[in-house]
Amino acid sequence: MHSLAVFGITGRMGQSLVRALREAPHLSLSGALASASSTRLGHDAAASGEPTGVSISADPAAALRGAAAAIDFSTAESTAAHVAACVAAAVPILIGTTGYDAACRQGIDQASKRIPVLIAPNTSVGVSVMTQLVTLATAALGEGYDVEISEAHHRMKRDAPSGTALALGAAVAAVRGQEFEEVANYDRTGQSEPRSHGSIGFSVLRGGDIVGEHTVTFAAAGELVQITHRATDRMTFARGALRAAEWLIGRPAGLYGMHDVLGLQKRHGQAS
Repeated sequence: MHSLAVFGITGRMGQSLVRALREAPHLSLSGALASASSTRLGHDAAASGEPTGVSISADPAAALRGAAAAIDFSTAESTAAHVAACVAAAVPILIGTTGYDAACRQGIDQASKRIPVLIAPNTSVGVSVMTQLVTLATAALGEGYDVEISEAHHRMKRDAPSGTALALGAAVAAVRGQEFEEVANYDRTGQSEPRSHGSIGFSVLRGGDIVGEHTVTFAAAGELVQITHRATDRMTFARGALRAAEWLIGRPAGLYGMHDVLGLQKRHGQAS
């Protein structure tokens, strides 16, 4: 039996992980972290259903005691501190949080020299397979196809485009031998010229309680190819995160991705 610490326990994903752990035979919750301003500090980690017996803390070091691995679905602003706490405690960490800055990413890279770090902007097994398909499609279709990436999420999601959409775009650019930020187009407002050759367009929808949808469109004269992933239940991300966290336990220090967990070929543009 392996014990896990969950950072961001009061959020949507945190509570999904609590539910997923109830059905995981070899995993249990040992630590639960929320922000210092949370009204649930000191309460049981489960907001509903059977209690976990684990109280919510605002201290990362306390949440990590006894943990074999940590899963972070908190906020981009907290990621650096959580990674540092895992390094200090020698605990592997799965980072599901997105939207952190370049300085934080540099810290993550440095941490991966001391502990196992798994970067997973999307822990869905289906999304990992989708990215593999997008990579294959990009190589097979060639540069004669325009690429558009659209994504939709619930109204509370902060970063846009999503980390998954950016990872899909980076995969396309890498196959094409492009620098991603040089070809990414996030805003066409007021533009009067046709799209530039080789650009990768993004569109974003935020509304309601949409769990997550991503579509990569390859468009050429007379033909349209689309690869879509649609999540209808947040539990798919929670189950994927538990699978990845369990895989991470006992690995050597390094930077990993979901493709490592699933035994897929390394994708272009993948963090590791």
